[in-house]
Amino acid sequence: MTELMYQLDSACRYFTAHVLAGDLTAHAVALDRTAFYPGGGGQPADRGRLRWSDGEAILGSSQKRGEDLWHCLEGQLPQVGAEVEGILDWPRRYSLMRTHSALHILCGVVWRDYGAQVTGGSMEPLEGRMDFEFETMRQELVAEIEKRINTEVAAERALRIQILPRDEAFQIPDLIRTKINLLPEGIPFVRTVEIVGLDLQADGGTHVANTREVGPIRVVEYKSKGKINKRIYIRLEANPVEAVE
Repeated sequence: MTELMYQLDSACRYFTAHVLAGDLTAHAVALDRTAFYPGGGGQPADRGRLRWSDGEAILGSSQKRGEDLWHCLEGQLPQVGAEVEGILDWPRRYSLMRTHSALHILCGVVWRDYGAQVTGGSMEPLEGRMDFEFETMRQELVAEIEKRINTEVAAERALRIQILPRDEAFQIPDLIRTKINLLPEGIPFVRTVEIVGLDLQADGGTHVANTREVGPIRVVEYKSKGKINKRIYIRLEANPVEAVE
């Protein structure tokens, strides 16, 4: 079973682990612990590399298989039992953390102030989009939303991660903000991400520790994607502040 370090420590840039198993066909190894996020929920997978005593390889992709997370490598494979060092592409990861948290700020403001559910979303480093159940959207409304989300950035709200028993998690009002509940049936625990004082929802991705790390959020475009489906595009500046340690 792979310990998923990123679930409780998004700020981990390096880690050590041991190889549990190898798969020559997939050119992959399973580790006993990892800080590499495999992707999901609209957030792309991490990039980086593994290094060990007599070799090094670039991480191509990561795949969840049951309780293990397999890392597909470009280059040689370490031996089973070997100790390896994982090195994340930190500038990219941190940009994605900021972007993901920015989208949660957007989601929190839109839910709190307008009662609109999320119908979809995706992101790349420093830019993303989110779809909401709005019947109409005008420039005045978009400008108002932009002002309100930047107010939340300036409020320097802490982000808090918890992993809760499923029954306890589902007692939280409005835990699921998406139109469709994407949580798999039967999972015993639910990871929640809280922007203290603004937003609390189920989520599996990586985030900053405080909204101030997100920096200014610009709404760069909006589109109608259907009768009650409106899309908002955001963009962030290159790292305006250092990560909160």
